[in-house]
Amino acid sequence: MSNDEQIVSERITIEAPARVVFDIVADPHQHSRIDGSGSVKGMTVGPERLSQGARFGARMKLFGLPYRITNRVVEFEEDRRIAWRHFGGHRWRYELEPLGEAQTGVTESFDYSRYTGLSARTIRVARFPARNRRGIQETLVNLKAAAERDAS
Repeated sequence: MSNDEQIVSERITIEAPARVVFDIVADPHQHSRIDGSGSVKGMTVGPERLSQGARFGARMKLFGLPYRITNRVVEFEEDRRIAWRHFGGHRWRYELEPLGEAQTGVTESFDYSRYTGLSARTIRVARFPARNRRGIQETLVNLKAAAERDAS
């Protein structure tokens, strides 16, 4: 299986400046505000604004089971890109492309090519890629609404 097959990605155009969009995704306390998967239940610990190497924790729920997870920011470029990983190795990434002063293209991706837990086959059988795609699509819709509201 190639790495490309282990990346789930979606894109949306938001009618807001990249700075406004980035302010939302770089604030871990807003992740439950935009989460479309239904798994982010709230923050447990973390800074007000993420930066390279920052750690943050969240209360989560998967298949009805609550758990806590700690993430570390592994990519950070102000107003352009942010990504984090947890102990399992998979990466959540937001890439922002300014399309003018008040419009931003946003790509969110889930990359499980480095996942150290379950095998890639088990991940597919459990339908995580399809679940992640739906969650990403809904998260982007929520991010669009939040950023456009914040920009107005």
